[in-house]
Amino acid sequence: MSVAFLVNDFPLLSESFVINQVVGLIERGHKIDVYTLHKRQPGVSELLHRDVERCRLLDRTHRAITVPENRWLRALKACGLLMANFRRNPKFCWRWSKAVLLGEGTNLLQLLYVAAPLLGKSHDIVHCQFGTIGLTGLKLHRLGAIRGKLITTFRGHDISQYVRTHGNRVYDLFKIGSMFITNCRFFERRLLKLGCDPARLAVLPSGIDCTRFTPGNWVGLRDNGLRLVTIGRLVEKKGIEYALRAVAEFAAARSDIDVTYAIVGDGPLWEPLRRLISELRLSDSVTMLSWRNHQQIIDILRDADVFLGPSVTGVDGNQDAPINTLKEAMALELPVIATWHGGIPELVQDGMSGLLVPERDADAIADKLDYLANHRDIWTRMGRAGRAYIDAHYNLHALNDELVNIYRKALT
Repeated sequence: MSVAFLVNDFPLLSESFVINQVVGLIERGHKIDVYTLHKRQPGVSELLHRDVERCRLLDRTHRAITVPENRWLRALKACGLLMANFRRNPKFCWRWSKAVLLGEGTNLLQLLYVAAPLLGKSHDIVHCQFGTIGLTGLKLHRLGAIRGKLITTFRGHDISQYVRTHGNRVYDLFKIGSMFITNCRFFERRLLKLGCDPARLAVLPSGIDCTRFTPGNWVGLRDNGLRLVTIGRLVEKKGIEYALRAVAEFAAARSDIDVTYAIVGDGPLWEPLRRLISELRLSDSVTMLSWRNHQQIIDILRDADVFLGPSVTGVDGNQDAPINTLKEAMALELPVIATWHGGIPELVQDGMSGLLVPERDADAIADKLDYLANHRDIWTRMGRAGRAYIDAHYNLHALNDELVNIYRKALT
């Protein structure tokens, strides 16, 4: 099969699930192209991702053409793009010009710059990663820029925050798309309520390569210390504020335990979280690390005792599916503390493979930390249960096989 991925940016370490699918399809012998909506170049840490070089992913990536800042240059360059691509796809050039002349649609100029790398190409499948990108894919489809079955994956903010902001009828692509995918049952139920056809909807979790995660040989607290870790973007829905407050509460109550907490990630809350760390007098025990490459993240997880995943529903409605870093911690047999939030209870079985607490409840997180500190005997059992659950439900290779089956269904 020939498959085009339509994404915002690529590769992104925070969207390793896209890299995993692209690599999985390449390894299965399919022809893959990735088209980005933005011109941004990958950072150094993203280039160091082992699969970026091994599979020559940058050679398969086509970035949107830069839009000139000057409006006259934008118009002139648009004319040049139309003339250069007329023979490749006359249908698109005619439909786009007609829409401009009649004042139909919005952001048509930007759409032309996004469409240009696609013109003249033909794919069996065009896979839009996130519902918001699916809306762009729908516009490209209607203008004739896309040749292939349109598939859209919904992953989180696109089916929570975006719908809350734009209304329940925002996704008219339900009428056109060949198949729709979401990563958990929680979001499946929401898509069905929005009118998605159940016959064209599949649940496909984001998997991880379990062979890369070899659990350590530790048992319980090491050297009378408790090493905590959170990995994720520094945004409201990750709930890191509540983890910090819980750590402060626990550390004050358990002076007999040397608590350290590593927060790994980047995002808009970096400075607010640093200020909170100072206010809570945690500067000696909490370390903030900017984003690391995947192997470094695995090493950080291996050196931890407990993973904290205190996700919350943002004030804008943003919610999480089962998050990959939580899966990776469980694959390494770490005890985890997470929240009754979004799709996370589908991943963490409370009391068996981890512990769940209500959202925004720092006291409850502190209580669970105290419980784990007092019951070191359950760490191994809980860790092994978590690993077994990941092996059974989030194995990347099995899920990539299922993705191919979804594509085949769309083509029948």
